[in-house]
Amino acid sequence: MNNHVIIIAEAGVNHNGNYDMAVEMIHQAHEAGADYVKFQTAVPELVISSIAPKAEYQKETTGNEQSQLEMCKAIHLPLSAYAPLKQECDRVGIGFMSTPFDLVSIDTLEPLGMDYYKIPSGEITNLPYLRKIASKGRKVIMSTGMCELDEIAAAIDILTTGGLRLSDITLLHCNTQYPTPFTDVNLLAMNQLASRFGTQVGYSDHTVGIEVPIAAVALGAKVIEKHFTLDRTLPGPDHKASLVPSELAQMVAAIRHIEQAIGDGNKHVTASEQPNKVVARKSIVAAVDIKQGDLLTEQNITVKRPGNGISPMLWDSVIGTRAKRDFPRDSLIEI
Repeated sequence: MNNHVIIIAEAGVNHNGNYDMAVEMIHQAHEAGADYVKFQTAVPELVISSIAPKAEYQKETTGNEQSQLEMCKAIHLPLSAYAPLKQECDRVGIGFMSTPFDLVSIDTLEPLGMDYYKIPSGEITNLPYLRKIASKGRKVIMSTGMCELDEIAAAIDILTTGGLRLSDITLLHCNTQYPTPFTDVNLLAMNQLASRFGTQVGYSDHTVGIEVPIAAVALGAKVIEKHFTLDRTLPGPDHKASLVPSELAQMVAAIRHIEQAIGDGNKHVTASEQPNKVVARKSIVAAVDIKQGDLLTEQNITVKRPGNGISPMLWDSVIGTRAKRDFPRDSLIEI
């Protein structure tokens, strides 16, 4: 039985372009018990045009003074930062991931030997990008926020045409609103993704709190991605919808409990409950003092705990027989 869920602590750009803060986020993700810490790699000028507007949540969290491009330039690390960040992850003992947002960033990350490429929701309709990811031959985790099923199907077709197998692809159900209203989460959509596309599925969460990703694991998610920050009051677009390290640790611990609780799907008596069968179940006992040779009837026998005697399921077989010896009240009947 292997119910291990891959937990990705999404640092994203919550380091605000500060390398030392990014290193501290690696340490905090490791201490929380996450499997991977994930960053976002981009050359902003290759990703965002000068006329691209901010999302409403970005306006709410960062104001209107900067354009989307200016905002992203201020909070992204240089491409040269990711190799040492990978080295720090290796030293600490946590997996390194980073989402590339452009073709140059893909080439920058490729030599670092990541286990997975993470495709963000916004790139799922970017054909040149998908082709380049597929050409690297690595496993892929792909978020599906803002997507219709036919768009997901088209992206999967590009990846598989490029050489990936369905077994190389994990689809993350996702809602791309920060924070996501609970009424828009639609966790059961994971089931549709799994049945429609035959891939492994998971969930990328943007709700407030930790309840929804825990529920996703109970529903079968094999990968969980969740934003975290060192401080929710820091400036930047994603901090307010992120967990602080203590909350990340709580989420990881809860998911590890759920992993164990899922089990193998087969109903059986467990080792932990076996001793309680005698305590909780019942046996046929004497309702009154019974003399040897008395006829056993519904008036002189009854059912009580403990359960180490004749099972009440054999009631009909006991009724009408003769007492083989004296049975004091409450003693276990024998036949």
